[in-house]
Amino acid sequence: MTRIAFIGLGVMGGPIARHLSNAGHDMTVFNRSRAKAEAWVTAHGGALATSPAEAAKDAEVVLSCVGTDDDLAGVTLGRDGAFGAMAKGALYIDHTTVSARIARQLGVEAKSRGLLVVDAPLTGGQVGAENGTLSIMCGGSEAALAAASPVMEPYSKRIVHVGGPGTGQTAKMCNQIAFAGV
Repeated sequence: MTRIAFIGLGVMGGPIARHLSNAGHDMTVFNRSRAKAEAWVTAHGGALATSPAEAAKDAEVVLSCVGTDDDLAGVTLGRDGAFGAMAKGALYIDHTTVSARIARQLGVEAKSRGLLVVDAPLTGGQVGAENGTLSIMCGGSEAALAAASPVMEPYSKRIVHVGGPGTGQTAKMCNQIAFAGV
């Protein structure tokens, strides 16, 4: 059992966190809407945090699935962000679809703090999240991906390492462009 913090319990994050809980991990969750986090804890167990930092404090792995670059920067690097509370050697996996720029920035910040980080945008939509059949494009170091893969397996059918920090987001952007063209 791994101590996991999950930040962002929306359409994708809620089901992913459920798969992790069902896999037997010790879960702490945070969501901007406290009512959504309370409902998740009532349905699936675990603990409720009042900030990303509180969620991340004792976690071995922190995952996020939030809305925008600014949201991601806030939950990681903000005053109550997860990065400031994470122990050296801990792993951060971000499933938000954001810019490659913020993913690269988090890679630099994580390295300077002794953290592992993977930018890991998803394909498969809400149905894939519900069914645990997501495809994940991962950017980060080999060590970070090796640590992240077992965590992501309960909700994915395919995990692909595409390169260093930011490349997961770049691959997702290319995927979206190709999909829109079809």
